[in-house]
Amino acid sequence: MNKLIITVALTGAEASKNDQPALPIAPQEIAQSAYECAQAGASIVHLHARLPDGTATQDKAVYQDIIAAVRARCDVIIQVSTGGAVGMTAQERLAPVELNPEMATLSMGSVNFGGDIFLNHPADMEAFAAAMVARGIKPELEIFDAGMIATARRWIKKGLLPARPHFDFVLGVPGAMPATPEALMYLRSQLPEGATWTVAGIGPAQLQLGAMAIVLGGHVRVGFEDNIYFRKGELATSNAQLVQRIAEVSRLLERPVATPSEARALLGLT
Repeated sequence: MNKLIITVALTGAEASKNDQPALPIAPQEIAQSAYECAQAGASIVHLHARLPDGTATQDKAVYQDIIAAVRARCDVIIQVSTGGAVGMTAQERLAPVELNPEMATLSMGSVNFGGDIFLNHPADMEAFAAAMVARGIKPELEIFDAGMIATARRWIKKGLLPARPHFDFVLGVPGAMPATPEALMYLRSQLPEGATWTVAGIGPAQLQLGAMAIVLGGHVRVGFEDNIYFRKGELATSNAQLVQRIAEVSRLLERPVATPSEARALLGLT
């Protein structure tokens, strides 16, 4: 079995410091959290940006500051979000891709998102995919529902996406697929040959689905974007605490954790 790739989603677009006092907001806070997570075993850092007041932003200049600060501290794979926040335009969301990170997320459809709708028009998705392919950026295909894998498979067949795709199953968002073992097993069964995959369990499912992914040969995403607690009623002290826990589970199950260089090789990054 390949080594485990741990992705850490440090900030997200929803949580606030009122929810989680340790949430990194400023570029230097995000970079320090990335460094701590790399030391704990993360090889991919999934980035969202915030303004000083905590508002989510896709401003390229803010991302540039974050990326420079992260790269000054550690050699993790940088993955920018093109999801941004609900209500942002496609043009806003795509801006960080112009900075040529190694990876970027690509949501494969629209989905009910709590009380909102996360809208992804097919023409916008195709434009996002084309921009990433043209710049040599590896897309991480964000899957909130089963039909999104079918869309990805069609796009791969048409040559719109790389032949060795990497998927992220985001399970537990209200309105999308539930964070259950059955949902994870079904999505895994629908993957095209040669695909790699990660699971991001929302809330308390982060640990349980992460453990399943380790055993099944997948990879794991943790972090404050998806879950701000270490256990029920106890806030995590840092993103690194969540990384360290899943890394320890993986070691106990005798599956070593990948370094950033090893993760690059597993994902076919150049």
